Amino acid sequence: MSDCLFCKIAAGEIPSAKVYEDEVCLAFRDIDPQAPTHFLVIPKAHIGSVAEITPENAPAIAHIFQVIARTARELGLDSYRVVSNIGAQAGQSVPHLHFHVLGGRDMTWPPG
Repeated sequence: MSDCLFCKIAAGEIPSAKVYEDEVCLAFRDIDPQAPTHFLVIPKAHIGSVAEITPENAPAIAHIFQVIARTARELGLDSYRVVSNIGAQAGQSVPHLHFHVLGGRDMTWPPG
């Protein structure tokens, strides 16, 4: 998708502070961190949100969760939160599937 911010980041057109990358996904530090450790993981293929996960793209999502676990471990997190906002009312500001990984502080519930 040509006007998608995260597609441009995945393509290397916009720089990011990468923490992991492979052919399926990219993980990079959030530009407005909400925790001492806060990174995003996105699929390189454009998927609008969790609401657009299908049997065809589900293997990429499973791979992303493996990447989340490995990257969190490598960054020294043994406890963390994974968040995905779906739609504007839930706070999704970029219409490209992404998972926030937050750690390094106590998390409260409900989140907000």
